Amino acid sequence: MILRRITANFRRQDWTAVAVELIVVVLGVFIGLQASNWNQARADAQLGRDYAKRLRHDLDADLAGVRAEGAYYSAVLESVRKTDELLREPGSDPRELVVNAYRASEVLYNPPVRATWDQIVSSGHLGLLPTRAVESGLSKYFAFDTALDTYNTGRVSDYRKTVREIIPLGMQIAMHTTCSDVRDARGNITGFAEHCEFEADPVALKAVAAALRGDPEVAASLRYQYSFVVNATLNLGRVRDNIEDALDALGAGPQSIARTAPGSTQR
Repeated sequence: MILRRITANFRRQDWTAVAVELIVVVLGVFIGLQASNWNQARADAQLGRDYAKRLRHDLDADLAGVRAEGAYYSAVLESVRKTDELLREPGSDPRELVVNAYRASEVLYNPPVRATWDQIVSSGHLGLLPTRAVESGLSKYFAFDTALDTYNTGRVSDYRKTVREIIPLGMQIAMHTTCSDVRDARGNITGFAEHCEFEADPVALKAVAAALRGDPEVAASLRYQYSFVVNATLNLGRVRDNIEDALDALGAGPQSIARTAPGSTQR
């Protein structure tokens, strides 16, 4: 209709009418584009808020897991120290030595919840998140899985290999299955039960304890194990700080949300 009027006015050489019609067309296109941009901006803002909400939920669950890992490795560190003391005491309790030597070799991993972050990155929607959140904790946290690297390093440590070659399989199974772990309210493993009671022949316990004391590789690798566990607690502390920074940048501190990530891996 407008095009027909413009053509008719052009044929009549009614330039004023032509100009008015063109202005109407331009204004209509401009207003339409502005309305489309406004609607898109609103949709992007809502999508950004949805992403931030989902990320806060995921990160809060991850934070609970990382805090549990930190507490767990602190318990492992205590067993490392206790093992060192018991190895240097010829008359120390055999059961206590065996239990602590075994626990000093333990590792733990709580997988992070990556689904939301991976969706945001693959969709090219990082710009919808608060800039400070992306540049601080989020990017650092998701760039490298420190907890998994710690787990893999500890799983192949010389100390772990040496001790678990000395302790009989049946004794390891008994300790692993009957000595309850300490868990937090969300079910994350945070440490070891104070007392580890399991069925074992006293003579066998004495023999294993003697083997642990008599193998120089146990004491030598335990010293390196100490360094590994200390670094594990420090690195997990930095991961915890990154998550807390990200949560703060996303507009909320840690919440009390039940963990929805996959279960812990303990060996």
